[in-house]
Amino acid sequence: MVESESTRRSVVTATGTVALGGLTALAGCSGGGSGSDGESGSDGGDGGSGDGSGGDPASFDGWMDGVDNYDGVDDETGSSEVSVAVGAAGNGGNFAFDPPAIRVSSGTTVVWEWTGQGAQHNVAAEDADFESDLTQEEGFTFEHTFEESGTDRYVCTPHRSMGMKGAVVVE
Repeated sequence: MVESESTRRSVVTATGTVALGGLTALAGCSGGGSGSDGESGSDGGDGGSGDGSGGDPASFDGWMDGVDNYDGVDDETGSSEVSVAVGAAGNGGNFAFDPPAIRVSSGTTVVWEWTGQGAQHNVAAEDADFESDLTQEEGFTFEHTFEESGTDRYVCTPHRSMGMKGAVVVE
């Protein structure tokens, strides 16, 4: 298991190095080499922002474990508005957010839009900072503007145990 985690970290780190093209990603790489015990995934603080390892599930301290459509953090920094589908395919039906994890700049508005699939859903922040209505209405939207840097974790309350979770990493 450690070998596959190292391989995944190497790929994520290499991808981050290419994408960022700077020393920030290299610093994350040098710290990741000695962290085979799992600690390196949390070096970047909440969500590993800025260390090039945001795609590693360990960077969310296990939050994205069991989210079967999670394959890394979508980088949307620089966008003023980002859309996330609610009721997307995943977790044994239409019980997922798509994308499940995004990285945005401070001041970005995230708009969640319901697909109308998978029963009633909501979007509820773990820290109770925001919560939408519970609905199945296709096209229903809920939005929140993220001003503070850090990681905001959220769930669909009725489908949390199925893995319907997401994260917004704010830089």
